[in-house]
Amino acid sequence: MNALNAFCEKYKISNRSKFMREAIITTILKKFDEDYPRLFDDGETDLFNRKTSPS
Repeated sequence: MNALNAFCEKYKISNRSKFMREAIITTILKKFDEDYPRLFDDGETDLFNRKTSPS
């Protein structure tokens, strides 16, 4: 609770319930987007993290 109070004070957030509601919904929607099944998903998240076969 101290962290939340400090954050709200630092960034001048006056409506804490709106802030928490938006933060929670944003986190949930982001997680849903990350977990969404992909047609050609081979288990890798992006091109930069692909495993290469040994040469």
